[in-house]
Amino acid sequence: MDMIKAFYTAMPNRVNKARKVVGRPLTLSEKILFSHLHSDQAVKAFERGKTYVDFSPDRVAMQDATAQMALLQFMSAGIPKVRVPSTVHCDHLILAKNGAKQDLKDSINTSGEVFSFLESVSSKYGIGFWKPGAGIIHQVVLENYGFPGGMMIGTDSHTVNAGGLGMVAIGVGGADAVDVMAGMPWELKWPKLIGVKLTGKLSGWTSSKDVILKVAGILTVKGGTGAIVEYFGPGAVSLSCTGKGTICNMGAEIGATTSTFGYDQKMAEYLRGTGRAEVAKLADKIREHLTGDPEVYSNPTKYFDQVIEIDLSTLEPHINGPFTPDRATPLSKFAEEVKKNGWPQELEVGLIGSCTNSSYEDITRSASLAKQAVDKKLQTRAEFTITPGSEQVRYTVERDGYLKIFEKMGGVVLANACGPCIGQWSRHTNDPNRKNSIITSFNRNFAKRNDGNPNTHSFVASPEIVTAMAIAGDLTFNPMTDSLMNENGVPVRLDEPKGVEFPPEVLR
Repeated sequence: MDMIKAFYTAMPNRVNKARKVVGRPLTLSEKILFSHLHSDQAVKAFERGKTYVDFSPDRVAMQDATAQMALLQFMSAGIPKVRVPSTVHCDHLILAKNGAKQDLKDSINTSGEVFSFLESVSSKYGIGFWKPGAGIIHQVVLENYGFPGGMMIGTDSHTVNAGGLGMVAIGVGGADAVDVMAGMPWELKWPKLIGVKLTGKLSGWTSSKDVILKVAGILTVKGGTGAIVEYFGPGAVSLSCTGKGTICNMGAEIGATTSTFGYDQKMAEYLRGTGRAEVAKLADKIREHLTGDPEVYSNPTKYFDQVIEIDLSTLEPHINGPFTPDRATPLSKFAEEVKKNGWPQELEVGLIGSCTNSSYEDITRSASLAKQAVDKKLQTRAEFTITPGSEQVRYTVERDGYLKIFEKMGGVVLANACGPCIGQWSRHTNDPNRKNSIITSFNRNFAKRNDGNPNTHSFVASPEIVTAMAIAGDLTFNPMTDSLMNENGVPVRLDEPKGVEFPPEVLR
C-alpha cells in the first residue's frame, strides 16, 4: 500500500509534465509509461517502435518453472533483499491426471525439492511465496496485487492478464526480472499503440472471450507485435473486470507487448470485492489520470497507430483454431468449416478454466448450462474438466454449490494450476498420436500444446461454448440453434447461459 500511495501521489504531476513535453493529449498507455520512467531517463517525445527507454516497474511476478534460474541469478547479485515487491507462484509443475487432490499430492512429491528451494530463497530475500495449489500466477496477481495505472513485469507471457485492472503488465525473461528486483532500470522499446473501440453490450451466448477471439482473427498472431493494445469506449466500460482480464490475457496470442483498459466502476467493484477498497478509494481520487484523455477517444485515429472497432451487441461467439489461435470462425459458420476441412467431428474433451477463463462469472455461466444438462436429462458425451484459477475462486464456487453441479454432469475438478493449458496433462488415451478434437477456454492451441499429440485438433472458445460443446460431444453442434436428444428420446434446447458477475458475498 505504501508503494501504491506514493505512486498515486506522484502520478498526476508526471502525467501533466509528459503532456506538456509531447504537446498533445495522452492515451492511457502513454500515461502509465511516462509515469514509470526511470529517474535517470529524460522525459521527451519518444519515437514509437524505435526508441529504447528505461523504466522502473512497480512489481515482479515469477512462476515456478522460470523463477528457478531467475532466483539463482539474483542470489549471485549480493543484494540482501529485493528492491521492488516480488512474488513467486507454484503453478506450472503440477500434472493434471486424476483430479485436484491426488494430482496436487503427486506433484508435491515429484517437484518437492524445487518448491522447497523457491520457498526458502523467497523467505530469505523478502519475496512473497504462493505454495502449490494456491493458484495460477495471473489470477492470483489480479486478485491480490494488480492496481490501476501500475506497471509490472512477470516471467510468463500471460503476465498481460493484469491489464484487466488497468495495468501495463509485460511478460519478460528471467534476466529482466533480476534487473528489476536488484533495483536496476528496465529497458523497453517505446511501443506502438493499437486502439480497440468497443461499442454496444454483450448479451446471450457472447462473452468477453469472443472479443479477443475476434481481435485475434483481425490482427493474426503477429499483428500486435511491438504494440500495446488499448481498449476503450462504452462497450469497454460495460465489461466485468475479470472479463477485461480475459481479453488482455489472450493479447499475448497476437504478439502484443501488453493490453490494457482504463479504470472504471467495474474495476473499483472488483478491488472492493477482493479486499482492496483502499486501493479503489485512492484510484478514484486520480481517476482522470487512469484512463486516456477524452480527446484521444473522441478522435482515436489521430493518436493510435491502428484503430479497430467492434460492436458488442452484434458480436457473435467465435471458435478459433485448430493449431493456431488466430483462425477465427463465427459459431454460425463453424460446422461448415469442420466438414469442409475434415476436422474430427467427434469432440472428445472439453476443458474450462485456467488463468484465462476461471472467474466467478465464467464458472457460473458455464454451471448454468451444466445444470440444464442435468435437469433436461442430457448425457454429457465428452470428457469435461474444470481448472480453477486460484484457491480463492475454487473455494468460492464450491461454497456456492457450482462445483457440485459440474460433478453431476460428469465433470472433473483439477488442481488450481496451469495443467492442460501448458501441456501438464496426463491425458487418458490409448493412442497418443491419434487424430482427435478437443475444445478449451484456454489461450494457446498450437500443435502438441495441450497433450503432446501433434494430431490433436485443439480449438479455443469461451467457457460457455466449451461447456455446451462438451455436452453435445459434437463439433458441428450450434447451441444457439440446434437441439439435442435427451435420455427419454426427446429433443431439447439449451437456454442462453446465465451467470453472476461477482459472488453475493465478497471473496474475503
